[in-house]
Amino acid sequence: MQVSERLLFVPATDGVGLAITLYLPEGDGPFATLLEALPYRKDDVTSSYAESYVRFVREGGFAVVRMDLRGTGNSGGVAEDEYPDIERADLRTVMEWVAAQPWSNGKTGMLGTSYSGFNSLHMAMDGVPELGAVCATYATDDRYTDDVHYMGGALRQLDLIDYPLYMIAMNALPPTPAVWATKDDGNWVDEWRRRIDANEPWLLEWLRHPLPDAMWRRGSVRLGPGSDGYGRFTCPVMLVAGWADGYRNNTFRTVQHAPGTRLLAGPWVHKAPATGIPGPNVDDDALTMAWFHQHLRGGEPATQHLAHVFVRRPTPPEPDLLMMNGQWVEFDEWPPAGLETTVLPGTGAGVDDLPVRGDVGTAAWNSCAGGLPWGQSLDQRADNAMSITHDWPVTEERMVLGNGEVHLDVRSSAPVGHVSVKLCDVAPDGTSTLISRGFMDLTHRGVWPSDPHGVVGAEPTPVPVDEWLHVVLELEATTWTLVPGHRLRLAIAGTDWPNCWPPSQPFTLSVERDSVRLHLPTFESLPSPTDDLLPLPGRDSVSHDGVEWRFEHDVLARETWAHTLYGETYPGTHGTVVTDHYEGHVGISTADLSKGWARGVGHYTMEFPEGTCFVSATLDMHSDAHAFHVSIDLTATLNGHPFAHRTWTETLPR
Repeated sequence: MQVSERLLFVPATDGVGLAITLYLPEGDGPFATLLEALPYRKDDVTSSYAESYVRFVREGGFAVVRMDLRGTGNSGGVAEDEYPDIERADLRTVMEWVAAQPWSNGKTGMLGTSYSGFNSLHMAMDGVPELGAVCATYATDDRYTDDVHYMGGALRQLDLIDYPLYMIAMNALPPTPAVWATKDDGNWVDEWRRRIDANEPWLLEWLRHPLPDAMWRRGSVRLGPGSDGYGRFTCPVMLVAGWADGYRNNTFRTVQHAPGTRLLAGPWVHKAPATGIPGPNVDDDALTMAWFHQHLRGGEPATQHLAHVFVRRPTPPEPDLLMMNGQWVEFDEWPPAGLETTVLPGTGAGVDDLPVRGDVGTAAWNSCAGGLPWGQSLDQRADNAMSITHDWPVTEERMVLGNGEVHLDVRSSAPVGHVSVKLCDVAPDGTSTLISRGFMDLTHRGVWPSDPHGVVGAEPTPVPVDEWLHVVLELEATTWTLVPGHRLRLAIAGTDWPNCWPPSQPFTLSVERDSVRLHLPTFESLPSPTDDLLPLPGRDSVSHDGVEWRFEHDVLARETWAHTLYGETYPGTHGTVVTDHYEGHVGISTADLSKGWARGVGHYTMEFPEGTCFVSATLDMHSDAHAFHVSIDLTATLNGHPFAHRTWTETLPR
């Protein structure tokens, strides 16, 4: 089947031109339409995604619309923040435009990964009559605690040198000159300068909102807007999730609270299930087409099951693990019959006092693996050795499925404190593999986690010094098989670095051993393995070219730091060649927890036939006992000559 491709501008309600690429099958239709809307520049930075969309047209017979969000790529306007209210209005406008076209059957399905999965869920709550179904891949339902910003009330440190930084540079890139020239106001250089003048770093706004307030509710299904969350879904929703991805908590709780939601949850990182590691891999494009065929065209059901879930089995950890042991199972209800809570009491008696180091957590890396250097977790033994541990022998095979909890009594020697818990599988040879993790800033114990509809306006409170507190930490959603001969280990620490920024002063964390209770959702046995998926061969290698991921400890300076580097060169459309470069350095003092830093650079070189544009954003952020000090620098050049320069400096109280 031939596929036609056209670049168009759809006028928004305020007249701003929203750039779309329209892919159409042969014939007059009518066609159901699939819409992806993202800020990652469809015509160059993510132009390689087009392969899947052409397949949706050629094999699935769908029309496909890819859209640059307002102020990004070739769309006009200003990219004021993630998920602003105007974004939902723009998406509604585009779906109404699609429904009015002679080739349309009036129904649109939204889909996408990460950002475009997030806004697909937002529109599922918005009551758009043209929206017939959604497929959201690696998308969170809670931007505050399950995104790249905060975790358990603490600022995520490692993420600062990646997405929050490089979006400053990406939002300052020019439109594609050849595309912009087709507009009445077609001077692309003027538009580039306007964008640089109008854009403010999204990161600054996120740092100004350290609590789960209305700003975070705006983009969170779980938190609103409104109080009914999942109940606001007005169309069928399919979730695709990965156990090595940071947005895994959107899995079981959404299926439980939003009837009719379908779940596909595999072992993958933040990459497409067809190619992401670790395997086994599945043909998610085919499964997506079947889902939309059912709900946009009245086709046969894509599946009879509520959920297809990969239950992991112990596998030696590697940063670039290619294949995970385990099995696929299917469920028709959640929670499924037979799921029960297993409670394991703490081992031993007495009080453990742990003088907290700032650099415990490096083996677990960050909560969202993707392409290297955002790799998977390592052997946890080094971190376990600097933690308070409880071990339980596994005497019978059981399967863990869901979000566990850790209950414990703790105290801090200072008016601050963090508690990190990591659940590990310990093999007979001593290898410790991370199963799941949880985290809480103790000053947020009355703010988060708690009833998400009762926290707006709540303020952190100091930790009462040397007083016992009973806390409950939720573990991230997971699957695992407990195997006889192994041990289950709970490792308790006062930091989870570099994942989270440590607290503002040194402290000793104390834990009452006999207060510890590990609550795990378990099955005695699982249903028969499923044969209802479309398997693909797994990856046989992962390239390390141009990638750096390393830790160093300066003995005399008493500090530990992590360094990352990656980037590549690739083609875009209209003769464009893109080179991106991402490099960062985060550190922490092991003598004074208050002293930490995040320094990084993200830059893009866009070689257009009309000229070479370069945009670089740098971040220099450090902390002391009282504040975060933030400095951001943006530089742009055209054909090697200075074009624009902006700086932002801000001090934010801790």
